[in-house]
Amino acid sequence: MKAVKINKNDIVGRLSYKCDIPFRVISFFEEKGELYAILYGEDIRLIADAPVKDLIHLDYNSRNKILKPYRQLEEQSYKLFRQDYQSIRERQEFESSGYNNEYPLFQMPGRVLHVDGDPNYLNKCLALYKKIGVPVYGVYCDEKQMPQEVPGLVEKYRPNILVITGHDAYSKYKGDKKDLRAYRHSKDFVETVKSVRKANPNLDQLVIFAGACQSHFESLIQAGANFASSPLRINIHALDPVYIVAKLSFTPFTEGVRLWDVLRNTITGEKGLGGIETKGLLRMGMPYHP
Repeated sequence: MKAVKINKNDIVGRLSYKCDIPFRVISFFEEKGELYAILYGEDIRLIADAPVKDLIHLDYNSRNKILKPYRQLEEQSYKLFRQDYQSIRERQEFESSGYNNEYPLFQMPGRVLHVDGDPNYLNKCLALYKKIGVPVYGVYCDEKQMPQEVPGLVEKYRPNILVITGHDAYSKYKGDKKDLRAYRHSKDFVETVKSVRKANPNLDQLVIFAGACQSHFESLIQAGANFASSPLRINIHALDPVYIVAKLSFTPFTEGVRLWDVLRNTITGEKGLGGIETKGLLRMGMPYHP
């Protein structure tokens, strides 16, 4: 049987992993005379490489079948967030009922700077931010460049919430799970968080989410992230950072965000995401004039 040619940007699956995750082909390299492909997960923030001979094209129906469980979790996360948001709105309306009706209130949700190592993921996240109503500025930046580029972006855009994400992966062949050198981009994320925290040390004035699939969670939290991935070194969904920061953006600054309330809104949950106690960032103002 004639081998099927694999090209850049093709959507493929790995035969040795039973095509468990759809990947997009990013580039190729040769090692010991064998051709390999660099792969980015289509909905999972995982970077991998595989021999081209191990890859197979995935058609539209095959991709949808693999991604169906993730789509269902996406719908569940969005539904949970809308329920939480409605609860916050109703509580605010009740608490503001003592104000003079001539001066209605307006909301100022926490502003987000989302820096992503994947332009496709960035666009997906920006679409969800818009759907939810979170004010956001999105920037594509290669993970290796983030430690140099992100501090300047924070100074330029002055966000309330910073998201540092992209692709990552742990390789047991490179070292123990405690060793940052065994991760594709965890070291880059850690250095970025440390660099940003030098100028923004207060954990409540600038809230940081950092990490991607299988990232070194403990190092990211120690570096100064409020929330990070991945406690059990599992894969996370491309949209998980959005649901975490949306909860923070729409929680009043007078309240702390309960950790479980944040994590339950995500697609991956507490196995892939975690964090520390953090205040909300929503502020009310008056008067509102349409």
